Amino acid sequence: MKTRAITAFFFTIVMLGSVFLGSYTFTFFYLILSLGALYEFFTMIKTAGIRPHRNTAMIAAALIFLLTAAYHLLQFDTKFLLLLVPLIFSVFISELYKKEKIPFSNISYTFVGFIYVTVPFCFFYSLGFLQNGAEYNYHFPLSFLLLLWASDTGAYLFGMKFGKTRLFERHSPKKTWEGFFGGMLTSVLASYLISLFFREINPLVLAGMAVLVVGFGTLGDLVESMLKRSLNVKDSGTILPGHGGFLDRFDGLLIAAPVVYAYLYLILR
Repeated sequence: MKTRAITAFFFTIVMLGSVFLGSYTFTFFYLILSLGALYEFFTMIKTAGIRPHRNTAMIAAALIFLLTAAYHLLQFDTKFLLLLVPLIFSVFISELYKKEKIPFSNISYTFVGFIYVTVPFCFFYSLGFLQNGAEYNYHFPLSFLLLLWASDTGAYLFGMKFGKTRLFERHSPKKTWEGFFGGMLTSVLASYLISLFFREINPLVLAGMAVLVVGFGTLGDLVESMLKRSLNVKDSGTILPGHGGFLDRFDGLLIAAPVVYAYLYLILR
């Protein structure tokens, strides 16, 4: 417990620093974080005898993230995404020259890595540019993280105190409906407190964001649990003592970030 608390404290400081220290620090930190999470995903998948094209995928993922950053920071034309086409389809060609029994499983899980890890991190990153286009604003990314942390804290405390009814026992036997609604309550309360500081954001918009973060963040947690159970893996990695890997720490973001971005985009524009 002590190790877990120390890791959480220092990692939280680093994450907050990455949000507050400007667009380029924000870009660099979440580029590294997204690549680390993708690497963990491929490492777990290999335990099942599947051989995804990790090196090609890591290069393509870095380009996807950097092109997303260039679009926001430098107003690059989206046609530059066409640069990814030959790299991505080289996965099919290179599989021709391998002597694998399940070539299309290798190909499929390579693309699943992009969809499951890289794309959600790109959506989260884009929250920083949702309000002012090319100008970075940390209010939405910070709000997202605070609401997610409030949800996790509330779910843990209410689950420990009142938890009796299992939420989804097949994939996560410790989660309860009482914890889920406790997390919803604390996250909505946190959204009101955030609205007192970020006055340009409507409190109702933030409350709606809190509901989505809790609902889809919980689903993201369950999806990662399903992945680990299917592979008989306890943690996605060991880089965060007491917490496991990056995927373990950001599983809620992976499903919630695209949904929250779509919600805010439609509401604000």
